Amino acid sequence: MNPPVDIVIKLGGGLLPYVESFEATLAAIGHAARVCRLLIVPGGGPFADAVRDVHRQHRLSDSAAHWMAVLAMDQYAHLIASRMPASTLVRTDMEIADALAVNQVPVLAPEQWLRDANPLPHSWDVTSDSIAAWVAGQVGATRLILIKPPAATGESLVDGRFARTLPPHVKAFSIPADELLVDPGVLAVSGS
Repeated sequence: MNPPVDIVIKLGGGLLPYVESFEATLAAIGHAARVCRLLIVPGGGPFADAVRDVHRQHRLSDSAAHWMAVLAMDQYAHLIASRMPASTLVRTDMEIADALAVNQVPVLAPEQWLRDANPLPHSWDVTSDSIAAWVAGQVGATRLILIKPPAATGESLVDGRFARTLPPHVKAFSIPADELLVDPGVLAVSGS
């Protein structure tokens, strides 16, 4: 992959109900993109919650539920790209490189890439956190920042597969979105 990504930012779907924090987070990401190469990987949020509900009601196969949840990430990617100036929706590593080359912030709709590579088990143990960890390794990132809803410290912050998926060279940080309201520059300096 050329050029490499410095930081993958996984934007949690649980942030959507917090409109002020969501908008502030997009502004902070835009600010950080001026000083480093970023890639946004969306969570699933309410789109994935709908898949969970259907899975419970209709007992989908693990594979069907997996791909439907990945498509939920694609839906959130479209929302993010529509709300964030100087961003563009991307589907492959080459599209990421093309976006960075013209100073756009790439927002990954991961379904196509994941279908081609199929790198992770099809299970609810794999969420967008593990997908973001895998993507970070694929794009040569050295940092993965997981942006969670405000005051998310009391809940489990990553899925059960995350630690096994995160490459050893990638440092991962979890930041509640309300910290970005206090210091939007935290994205560019996390882990420096």
